[in-house]
Amino acid sequence: MRAIKILGILLLVWVAIVAIFESMLGYFQPEGGGDTVVITTFDADGTGHDRVLSGLDSDGQFYVAVNHWPRAWYRRALENPAVQITRGEETLDYTAVLVTGEEDDRVRAEHPIPIVARILMGFAPRHFLRLDPAAG
Repeated sequence: MRAIKILGILLLVWVAIVAIFESMLGYFQPEGGGDTVVITTFDADGTGHDRVLSGLDSDGQFYVAVNHWPRAWYRRALENPAVQITRGEETLDYTAVLVTGEEDDRVRAEHPIPIVARILMGFAPRHFLRLDPAAG
């Protein structure tokens, strides 16, 4: 019984650490520099929502990864794949495409997440969106 209580307390502490890590990341993640981009997703009424993400390059394509539990932007991108990406001062239109199969395997292998980061992120399921330039 004591072991169960200890495990329960450790689980609660870990959940709290994940919640704090995710909250702090969302608050302190810098805009600009490196591969940081701002993705603008749009809901059903056309309202834009911005989220700061890290961009990934693989095989000449540009991707963003869903690494964390807060993922409203990802659901909106799946529902309405017309998104905008801002890199520095330039904003361009893209179509977000869910990556599957061999392409997913390749991008995942090229951009692994260290186990410590996975623990801090609460083992959130990881998905990738390929960003294809919008036709037009």
